[in-house]
Amino acid sequence: MNQRTAFVTGATGFLGLHVVEQLLLAGFRVTALHRASSDLRFLSPFVRAHPLTLAVGDITERESLVRAIPADCDGVFHVAGNTNFWRGGNARQTLENVDGTRNIVDAALEKGARRLVLTSSCSAYGGQPTVPFDESAALLGGVSSVNYERTKYLGEVEARAGIAKGLDAVILNPTKILGKYDRTSWGRMILAIDAGKLPGLPPGTGSFCCAVEVAKAHLAALDRGQSGENYLLGGTDATYVEFARIVGELTGKKVPTHGTPLWLMWPVAVVLDLASRITGRAPELTPDSLVSLGHSPLVRSEKAMRELDYRAVPLETMVRNCYEWLVAEGFIARRT
Repeated sequence: MNQRTAFVTGATGFLGLHVVEQLLLAGFRVTALHRASSDLRFLSPFVRAHPLTLAVGDITERESLVRAIPADCDGVFHVAGNTNFWRGGNARQTLENVDGTRNIVDAALEKGARRLVLTSSCSAYGGQPTVPFDESAALLGGVSSVNYERTKYLGEVEARAGIAKGLDAVILNPTKILGKYDRTSWGRMILAIDAGKLPGLPPGTGSFCCAVEVAKAHLAALDRGQSGENYLLGGTDATYVEFARIVGELTGKKVPTHGTPLWLMWPVAVVLDLASRITGRAPELTPDSLVSLGHSPLVRSEKAMRELDYRAVPLETMVRNCYEWLVAEGFIARRT
């Protein structure tokens, strides 16, 4: 029996590392795309123990994708994505999330890939009038004021254009992902709490999902997902205060016990955004990030649970997985 092949974009990122890991554990021969400038410290160890090929390329450069994707590849996993919430980064974000997805779709068609699994986001659904919502809800990201939400929606439009040309594709929409390999998403909040640099917490509730389970859902989507279908990957609903409380218990640090109203955070975000025009650097808080937080998506994942064997994981387990990885890698000092 021939070994199955997979191609992964965003392989050096938080979720991409999980997808690569699960593919290797399942016996795939994996080609992992990375930029020439990418940090390979967490991807390189896989090379020594598994059939993993590293390929230099960029999703904004179509020909580099055509060169890198194996012919007749069993699965192209487009995990790469730009999660910018600063207007100064919007042009680059659109190039990567929209044009980059178009390039992946075209390259997958040209190389005869059996299926594309697109990592989208619950953000493609935008601000929903009723929560929790499921896949029957309208995709409102296209009319959102937040560029991230618009570009994730438009990335799905590109995937559907590929389907119209004969591409077999499945779309996954994870919510707030937690797990190891994370320093820049929710892991950044853990680092801020540990360093005593978290001034406050946003209000509201979100659906948190386990990175390992999301990665497993990608593999399941390759074989069992319905072509052209969306799958929302939620999990455990919790407030940001609950998230911080668990981090505080793990780190031994004091955390806020109440969320700060968004209307109080808005003037700060506006000032920081104005200052970014001078510094040219993305601020920690932006108007777009507050709008997105205000959407606080709560989703239903029964479809993924039924068709992809997706499962929810307790919030404490997910936070602990991230925290213990940060400790093991030396980003947080081990408590004595």
